[in-house]
Amino acid sequence: MKVVIGLGNPGKKYEDTRHNAGFMAIDKISEKWAIPIQQNKFRALVGEGRIDGEKVLLVKPQTYMNLSGESVAEVMKFYKLVPDDLLVIYDDLDLPCGQLRLREKGSSGGHNGIKSIIQHVGTQEFKRIKIGIGRPEPGRSVSDYVLQPFSAAERAVIAEAVNFAAEAAAMWASEPFLKVMNHFNSIKKK
Repeated sequence: MKVVIGLGNPGKKYEDTRHNAGFMAIDKISEKWAIPIQQNKFRALVGEGRIDGEKVLLVKPQTYMNLSGESVAEVMKFYKLVPDDLLVIYDDLDLPCGQLRLREKGSSGGHNGIKSIIQHVGTQEFKRIKIGIGRPEPGRSVSDYVLQPFSAAERAVIAEAVNFAAEAAAMWASEPFLKVMNHFNSIKKK
């Protein structure tokens, strides 16, 4: 089984904010591959289905971003998963808005959701798809910035990035992650 985790914050208030790019990608996967996200377990919204014959679990932790690892650890324990079964999709301040970067492992890079997952899973060795959200203008608070909706100009760029992230996650169902990474890391923002 492959598990795709999208990071974000629950509730209408945060729905279209920059910090919810991971949730947006999970919703896109759900829509494109007809995997309804209807179950509420592991302190997450969960959907189970198949992509290219591979069983896939889609997960949107409902613990709020900074505690995402608590939910991820529950999923991994219940299904007896190893970190290699895990792919996490999330927002990244250090990438230009709409740019994707796939990685097989790494530090949290200051992202509190990833920090929490590393802490609760006990390793940095899990796959990631980072969706660039850009940095705030100088003098603007990072926490305010990530909790703001995308601007009108950013929406189309983010929609395309979310679509590519969904395609990358789906490709991982049947291809080695290195191949997925090489393909999608070569796609540059327009």
